[in-house]
Amino acid sequence: MRHVLSLSGGKDSAALAIYMRDRVPEMEYIFSDTLKELPETYAYLDSIEDYLGKPVHRLNADLGFDHWYDVYGGMIPSNHRRWCTKMLKLKPFEDFVGDSPVVNYVGLRADEQRAGYVSTKPNITAVYPFQEHGLKLGDIEEILRVSGVGMPPYTRWGRTRSGCFFCFYQQKIEWVRLKEKYPELYEKAKAYEKPYEASGNTFTWSERESLTELERPERMEAIKDEHERRKRARETSGADLTLAEVYRRREAAAEDEGDACLICTL
Repeated sequence: MRHVLSLSGGKDSAALAIYMRDRVPEMEYIFSDTLKELPETYAYLDSIEDYLGKPVHRLNADLGFDHWYDVYGGMIPSNHRRWCTKMLKLKPFEDFVGDSPVVNYVGLRADEQRAGYVSTKPNITAVYPFQEHGLKLGDIEEILRVSGVGMPPYTRWGRTRSGCFFCFYQQKIEWVRLKEKYPELYEKAKAYEKPYEASGNTFTWSERESLTELERPERMEAIKDEHERRKRARETSGADLTLAEVYRRREAAAEDEGDACLICTL
């Protein structure tokens, strides 16, 4: 029986890897590389690898995002066209696993109501240690703190999730921060927003708004102002909240503009 844990570059899978290191010494750790990750994601994986004391297998090293972008005729993915999840995350995982019996460790927490990916392959059994052991957001943060691995470094400049630097699940404010932190990556993301040859339609990463429109100075300021307004409203209304509600709102605040792809962010 093989034991496999997929790392996304996010806090939950990192904490799960740390949590399971001594419990399952034979664990195999993998990361499906789109070749379009943030620099901080790769640095974070190196830190996790150092703590684990064993390599994290990098999948997709030769077939990154651009390969499948060409296969799909230059149509960028969206929440309605999630070929990126299918081809860059799920397929490499199942190819790596093959047909041998496997236990797949998934980082869903006990305070989450979301459903994680469960393979339809009969040889794969998904398990959820955090849910089984009652570990919540505060516990995950403590695991990362005590280990010295810490939170993902991209959170220091306001990015809330792992995933491609042009992930369509990003909040508007995260696009603004990407523009300010990595203008060269913003330009690369913008270059994908071109007419789709089959229909002539131009698809955009951010819903109902192109990156060219979003980067206008007055628009960026408006997005910042709206983000601060929401932040102040949450802080003001949270004066008498229980700790559990504080954690719940913290998670909700990170996702108030759409649900993330669990495969990429756990």
